[in-house]
Amino acid sequence: FPAIEEERKLKFQIENMLFGMGNPLLDISAVVDKDFLDKFGLKPNDQILAEDKHKVLFEELVKRNKVEYHAGGSTQNSVKIAQWMIQKPHKVATFFGCIGTDHFGEILKKKAEEAHVDAHYYEQNEEPTGTCAACITGDNRSLVANLAAANCYKKEKHLDLDGNWELVEKAKVYYIAGFFLTVSPESILKVAKHASDKDKIFCMNLSAPFISQFFKEPLMKVMPYVDILFGNETEAATFAKELGFETDDIAEIARKTQNLPKENTKRQRVVVFTQGKDDAVATVGFLSALVQEHPLEECIRAGHYAANVIIKRVGCTFPEKPDFH
Repeated sequence: FPAIEEERKLKFQIENMLFGMGNPLLDISAVVDKDFLDKFGLKPNDQILAEDKHKVLFEELVKRNKVEYHAGGSTQNSVKIAQWMIQKPHKVATFFGCIGTDHFGEILKKKAEEAHVDAHYYEQNEEPTGTCAACITGDNRSLVANLAAANCYKKEKHLDLDGNWELVEKAKVYYIAGFFLTVSPESILKVAKHASDKDKIFCMNLSAPFISQFFKEPLMKVMPYVDILFGNETEAATFAKELGFETDDIAEIARKTQNLPKENTKRQRVVVFTQGKDDAVATVGFLSALVQEHPLEECIRAGHYAANVIIKRVGCTFPEKPDFH
């Protein structure tokens, strides 16, 4: 049965090929009214980190009759969509992050399993599982993230363990959102250096303007190891300002970013800046093609396809199968 054997080999080669590490959050989405937004001082369309005054918001949201739960968090969503684009084999993507030993943590594990992502969470009981409230009004959604447990990821208690590090070594493509720089820059650096030393592809996302502004130092420590950098136009402009590029031309910013110092000189850095606020999803379609070793144009096409599908839906959800060829 040479054909079956060949298929088995291929499956083994692509399993755990994509590695992601980030803040696992349970998305709790519900349709609310303007009064609800006003009560908590929220804008209809925004992304903020939860403050003390928002604690009750989560409780109130859960009490509503139509609440949807989805596995969330920027990087976890990214590897989840990449897996969906690839379909088979399952567990192409590995994901590391920190959750709590609680009900929401259990839901998160179940949701990751349903998405066929090989999630290995660091579980601790000091902080509850992180959540992100998506308050939907019409076409707008106001996101309030409470990192909680996601903030507690510990390199020496998880990433450094032999069994976990073996999964890192198995991968060929690495993707980490800039958001994780606020949690464990030392974990990102360890993975980035490994990718560079072994001539594998390390991808990073600028994630949000506040990352370049307030976490510039850890960001620039990782930058020499970045093979592919993603970002949208707002993030690119902030990054350029922080680095004193003195230009607001996106193409020029991309060129200057490409020329920043790089450790592994075998491959030139690729900079992908999207224009349009919902294009963050383009990143993941891009990753799914990259894992399958498709050329750059094909990666970009896959990115546009994924963005197009997901933009039309509530939360990070997708139809059963992609019709992308």
